[in-house]
Amino acid sequence: MPNRRPVAIAGPAAPELPVSANLPGPDVVSPCRFAQAINQDEVPVVKPILKSNKLLNVCYDIRGPVLEHAKRLEEEGHRIIKLNIGNLAPFGFDAPDEIIQDMILNLPGSSGYSDSKGVFAARKAIMHYTQQKGVQGVELDDIYIGNGASELIVMALQGLLNDGDEVLLPAPDYPLWTAGVSLAGGTPVHYVCDESNSWMPDLDDIRAKITPNTRALVVINPNNPTGALYSDELLLGLIEIARQHGLVIFADEVYDKIVYDGKTHTSMAALSEDVLTVTFNSLSKSYRSCGYRAGWMFISGLTGENRRHGKDYFEGLGILASMRLCPNVPGQYAIQTALGGYQSINDLILPSGRLYKQRELAYEMLTAIPGVSCVKPEAALYMFPRLDPKVYPIQNDQQFILDLLLAERVLLVQGTGFNWKTPDHFRVVFLPNVDDLADSINRIARFLDGYRKRHTA
Repeated sequence: MPNRRPVAIAGPAAPELPVSANLPGPDVVSPCRFAQAINQDEVPVVKPILKSNKLLNVCYDIRGPVLEHAKRLEEEGHRIIKLNIGNLAPFGFDAPDEIIQDMILNLPGSSGYSDSKGVFAARKAIMHYTQQKGVQGVELDDIYIGNGASELIVMALQGLLNDGDEVLLPAPDYPLWTAGVSLAGGTPVHYVCDESNSWMPDLDDIRAKITPNTRALVVINPNNPTGALYSDELLLGLIEIARQHGLVIFADEVYDKIVYDGKTHTSMAALSEDVLTVTFNSLSKSYRSCGYRAGWMFISGLTGENRRHGKDYFEGLGILASMRLCPNVPGQYAIQTALGGYQSINDLILPSGRLYKQRELAYEMLTAIPGVSCVKPEAALYMFPRLDPKVYPIQNDQQFILDLLLAERVLLVQGTGFNWKTPDHFRVVFLPNVDDLADSINRIARFLDGYRKRHTA
């Protein structure tokens, strides 16, 4: 082996070094002269470690840069009112006790892997739930349990898309969808949801944006961030577009039980019997169990002989499900109890319920602010108010939201974080109790009053 010269290493004060036969100079070489004498070819070069180019167009501003500022303020001792994310537990919405007890009961048997698609009993409960929703033909093998619906959304996109494939997404959208398409190498193409028509998808705009590269249509119903709830007539129109163009439908229905004013939710899969539909749902919101990470997706629309048309895609999903070994097992044991037990969410969405009252208060207070308008949500946990650009000439809505945070200690998410193009909206989570919610909106109103005066002077 050839002789290698010693390399200087940064650290504590260096001890005296022995005489080197390869270095000229005195019997003892000083650290400075020793470093100068190193063969430069042997000095390791430290290169910047860069993130993958696959992440260049991947954004998730619900937990984005403004949140980092909020964390620093909290570390300094400030109390931040977080209206940025639909995390129910911090606002006093507890998971049903029977779910917790069932998870505890099954915990001793949860230390091993489950089937890669999920625990049998949980998938069977999901199958029964699809039948209750009027969906036909879903079998156990059509059901995949995941660590929340989020994991499954990314998995379903990864299994379908090649580089350059296009996916039609609503604008505004839940940003995980746009991020997931980009991460899978696809191209997000946003169709308009019309605020003047209660945030309903514009079918003509969808048709105009279909190209030979379009592979799928995403429908978020009930909608996050707008709280819109779609009629059967609209769903049938969306399904017909998918049918005509051979598109896969991705139906995000996580808020299907959080519906107000006596309205009901129709599962898209109940109407799309001959169109491949992948439906996503979760315990996170309806069962106040965000941290349990228990979600599922099921495949429908291809039965009998038609099933062979999706065979290759199904094989891909099976590979991806196996690669993550299995979803977390304790969370899976909450599913059967949740779907088969008392539906306590109903107590929260009735006129006497907490969520209903908080929605009413948030809507009344926000729309009372000059220059602020809002479509009243029919479902979910959010509002997406509009700021009149003539009153609030905002150029950078992320900076606007940061300024609000710094001034009033209220954390929101800007509208462009939901892939809405113009800087004139923001999303509000109406989860705090009525007193805290009123305080939060009063702070927003105070900030907007100051902004309005500064820009109209």
